[in-house]
Amino acid sequence: MAEVGESSGSQSSSQIWAKLVPLQAQQSDIEVCSDEMIVSSQITSSSQVKHDWCKITRNADMLTAMMQNKSSNDILVDDAVVRREDVVEIKCGTEMVLGPNREEYLSYIFKLMPSQETCKKKLKISVDVEHAKCSICLNIWHDVITIAPCLHNFCNGCFSEWLKRSQKKHSGVLCPQCRAVVQFAGRNPFLRNIEEEILQADPSLKRSDEEIALIDSYATIRSNLAIRSERGSRRKRGWAYDGDEYASEESDGVGPQCPQCGSAIGGFQCNQQTIHIQCQNCGGMMPSRADMDVPQHCSGCDGSFCGAYWHAQRVTRSEYHPVCNHETFRPISEHTITRIPFLAHEMNRHEQDITERCISQSGRTLQEVVAEWIRKLNNREIGMLIF
Repeated sequence: MAEVGESSGSQSSSQIWAKLVPLQAQQSDIEVCSDEMIVSSQITSSSQVKHDWCKITRNADMLTAMMQNKSSNDILVDDAVVRREDVVEIKCGTEMVLGPNREEYLSYIFKLMPSQETCKKKLKISVDVEHAKCSICLNIWHDVITIAPCLHNFCNGCFSEWLKRSQKKHSGVLCPQCRAVVQFAGRNPFLRNIEEEILQADPSLKRSDEEIALIDSYATIRSNLAIRSERGSRRKRGWAYDGDEYASEESDGVGPQCPQCGSAIGGFQCNQQTIHIQCQNCGGMMPSRADMDVPQHCSGCDGSFCGAYWHAQRVTRSEYHPVCNHETFRPISEHTITRIPFLAHEMNRHEQDITERCISQSGRTLQEVVAEWIRKLNNREIGMLIF
């Protein structure tokens, strides 16, 4: 193809904020110096006839842009088909083929250029390393968890061991740092990001692979735990099931109920020190059983669900709560999705229809888009998606 790319736009500045870098060695970079730019082609150097390819508009976050197809052909953006006048978001590393196939058309990589303006947008936070250390092992947190109500933070493995020993010796679990009674414990993804940033800034603080493997072997907290104590168990039940609705009931000396509270099932019975997990689907309680192979957490979202556990215990229903469907534990990638879930966009049907049309116009199925989200989630390119 003999066409040569060039740009034209408004709000021009001397600063280049992005480039279209060609994959063909004989072509030149297309520099982007305006917040809104039209990429055009010129057949020959003497010709005045130009053909618009696309329009690139800079987004307010300074890290992404919107590309609108202005040509008569389809454009491939990371292998997704973008039809004429359709708009798609592009970011650093996005590949654009300015035609419907790779063999006959020019290919470019969208590349952001570092700038002072972009740097000003970054928020710098200073953290005292001493405030990011576990008070049990005195090292930087590893797989940090936060306990409540005191909100102190510890390594998952360190606190899991503390929890295990406290269960054997005491009626309640006390915070290792302030000795407050611990009622809940859960992983803290926000502080985990800070933990990783600190270790990247100062690699000397990293533990050895052997230490990490050892502390990971102790870790048992995978989702939020409701920790019972003898004193706290006389306040309320967790969830009681009454017909088709849940109700919180006052209780006389009985803690959060599960079928194994008060009776032995499958050779196991809860006691006053048993840690309970609340199912995120039916709201019922089950004991935290790190000593067995039956899963209690979804392999996709890591949330706690009771289906597989009670199925293994041959319990299908209790008087306090229904039991989750065993299908909950199927990996997300094995579920077939044919339409936007009803709870998406806060159940706004209009926004759900718009999302479905956008996916349809991209030439991809909803199943393909969800599969891509799962891949990006596993690669930590995006955060957790909640429908």
